[in-house]
Amino acid sequence: MLPHKKISILVVDDELILRESLRGWLKRDGFQVEIAADGPEALAKNAENRFDIMLIDVKMPEMDGLTLLKKIKETDSDIAVVMMTAHGAIQDAVEAMKLGAYDYLLKPFELEELSLTIEKLLQIQTLAMENLILKERVANITLYENLVGQAPAMVKLYETIADVAQADATVLITGETGTGKELVARAIHAQSPRCYAPFIAVNCGAFTEQLLESELFGHEKGAFTDAKYTKKGRLEMANAGTLFLDEVGDISMKMQIDLLRVLETREFIRVGGTATLRSDFRVIAATNQDLQEAIHKKTFRPDLFYRLNVIHLQVPPLRERPDDIPLLAQHFLWRYATETNKKIDSIQPEAMEAMRRYPWPGNVRELENAIERAVVVGKGRKIRLSDLPLVIPVGGAAEIEKWSLEEIERQHISRVLVTEDGNLSNAAKILRIHRTTLYEKMKKYGLRPPH
Repeated sequence: MLPHKKISILVVDDELILRESLRGWLKRDGFQVEIAADGPEALAKNAENRFDIMLIDVKMPEMDGLTLLKKIKETDSDIAVVMMTAHGAIQDAVEAMKLGAYDYLLKPFELEELSLTIEKLLQIQTLAMENLILKERVANITLYENLVGQAPAMVKLYETIADVAQADATVLITGETGTGKELVARAIHAQSPRCYAPFIAVNCGAFTEQLLESELFGHEKGAFTDAKYTKKGRLEMANAGTLFLDEVGDISMKMQIDLLRVLETREFIRVGGTATLRSDFRVIAATNQDLQEAIHKKTFRPDLFYRLNVIHLQVPPLRERPDDIPLLAQHFLWRYATETNKKIDSIQPEAMEAMRRYPWPGNVRELENAIERAVVVGKGRKIRLSDLPLVIPVGGAAEIEKWSLEEIERQHISRVLVTEDGNLSNAAKILRIHRTTLYEKMKKYGLRPPH
């Protein structure tokens, strides 16, 4: 057994030979050890210098072990107590467990058994402390609408959010899919003077040109075949608040012209209408595309880019902040364990290490989906490596090199399905194959959408 830093143990037993024997053994294990012949002496020594662990004999004169256990737990419930009892006194051991003892040993016991018991106790204490520290860190770091992280890039992002929130300038947020661009937009809104007004989000990539025009500007009754009633657009709904244009790089050139005009004047006309309407809103846009490259390819207007890019925020990918993975994983674990009412409170070290090694191409969204799945399928109190999605390569690059071409394709399709929340159309677009082809490959590999 390896030495333990500053772990102090008090052995309490009325048998001198046993006390000395246990002290010598535990000292060889690297512990700081004291002995006491009875309960009163044990209480006095603990009052003078608190112990981390106590080994207490049940049968002692003047004050028995159960009474001593009660007094210890009344004054300091964090002291770990292991009871020592003779064969035939199991009832005393059961009573001790009810009173808060960590475990009990039946005399005579092997010294190796004692070492194993203390080692397990210390592992549990270490895990409990790590979870407590992690909870405190997440509580302190979750400052902006569920944004979690303490990497330098995230700290800088928090500072920039605080700075730009008070202004009314247009913000362009860039970053890879799944990095949390909408969370950043919501954080800006939440800290701005417009925080009590609506935050209206529009996924520009989810609509055709005609539908997006109707979504943004609204329409009058009878404007087109399915327009059976007058509908307010998102521009009107965002009045006095914030309009978030997600995936702004996907809009058509015609819509770019219309949007540019609205951003310059804050005026618009509903589809099928004639009256000019006005709305006061702040614009925050986001994209995972390189708009400079899109301008070069003449698929995005430079004047619209300059109008949107007054303030630029870049959200870092998860692979560039691996130290945030444990924080995020624990954050999502608590969320989904609470939602599903499952008693899962920690993640096994090997599972955490696998997540740290994985590059997370789907970023925070992929990690969240992985933890959600692990909580749903998990059986114990800890997330195990086997609970995580199979798309996480546990052997690193060396293992991936041994995969067949079909296995690589299966893993890649599975990962894209996870990152796109099971949306087959989006997944097919990312994979650059037809939706029908995607469906055939899913059938071939036995894949299903995550939801």
